[in-house]
Amino acid sequence: MPSIRSIRIPLVILALIAAAGGAYYWQNQNANSSQEKYKTQVVDRGDIVQSISANGTLSPVVLVNVGTQVSGTVKKLNADFNSRVNEGQILVELDPALFDAQLRQDQANIANAEANLVLMRAKEERARLLQQKGFISQDAVDQARQQLDSALAQLKLAQAQLTRSRTNLNYSVIRSPISGVVVARTIDVGQTVAASFQTPTLFQIAGDLKQMQIETSVAEADIGNLNIGLEVRFTVDAFADRQFAGKVKQIRLNPTVQQNVVTYNVVVAVDNPDEVLLPGMTAHVQIIVSRHENVLRVSNAALRFKPLKEEGDEAAGKNNKKAKGRGGATVYRLDQGKPKPVKIKAGISDGSYTEVLGNEIIAGDLLVTRELGARKEKEGSFRFRMM
Repeated sequence: MPSIRSIRIPLVILALIAAAGGAYYWQNQNANSSQEKYKTQVVDRGDIVQSISANGTLSPVVLVNVGTQVSGTVKKLNADFNSRVNEGQILVELDPALFDAQLRQDQANIANAEANLVLMRAKEERARLLQQKGFISQDAVDQARQQLDSALAQLKLAQAQLTRSRTNLNYSVIRSPISGVVVARTIDVGQTVAASFQTPTLFQIAGDLKQMQIETSVAEADIGNLNIGLEVRFTVDAFADRQFAGKVKQIRLNPTVQQNVVTYNVVVAVDNPDEVLLPGMTAHVQIIVSRHENVLRVSNAALRFKPLKEEGDEAAGKNNKKAKGRGGATVYRLDQGKPKPVKIKAGISDGSYTEVLGNEIIAGDLLVTRELGARKEKEGSFRFRMM
């Protein structure tokens, strides 16, 4: 039979092997646990485009409301929705019967005034001759002169009324003031239009649908970053998979205040060569403020990350916000399984990534973006019973 000593030696060797295996397993478990505890993202290089988002409405650059200066009944329509019209083209003809009657009446008044003028001129000449012969007084001559002047004024008044009647007759034929496209029509044949205190709108004519503009509102916090000529990208719901381009045309100085929120109107010029953009479409606008290419960048999630032990530290959070406001921020780089704070200087941001200025971190570094949970503890342990 083998001795007790010869049996104990293999047991000791087995115990050492088991202890080494347990230590290796524990080390691997700790490494895997540290990797599973944090979600990370690699620092890389890429393009960052800083922009301002806004919504606006597409409209023609030139939009003219065509009205009427006289009242009447619509006799004939020569244009409809989407009709292309030229400057001076007849759009509407009102019933001219009343205007013709007024014109003839004024012509008759002129004829009457001219006849009265001839009579008063003859009386004035006769009064002068009689006064020279001493048959009438100077007062009678003056009265004749006054009647002649009055007749002349009556003729001028009748001529002015005739001119007005002719103008009203011309106004009964409504012509297009510009060349363009009819985008709205508010009348029909037989409808009566009344030009009283406010001129009614009969048509809306867009000057050129190949040149459009977007009128959008930008908050006062962002208006300082805008300049004339900045690049603009926008989409419309009708063509969600297509992106259109434009440029900032005008920044209007008149502010709009609603519920203590101040905004400014920004006009964006848009080329519409194929005329697929229609008036009234809602545009989702991105105004390109700055563009940096191939720069070192970090995820904004890494800038927002705070270890669990610091979540309750309100003072630290406030200090980090102040530092970020001055262009600085703190990120946590994963170093030997533990997050190490690194202060960086931040540049522009596109909402997802932020530019890094300086060399505190390099491309390829792992930055912690989220802490997944507490480290799992080992549920069991190795125990060896010596026999």
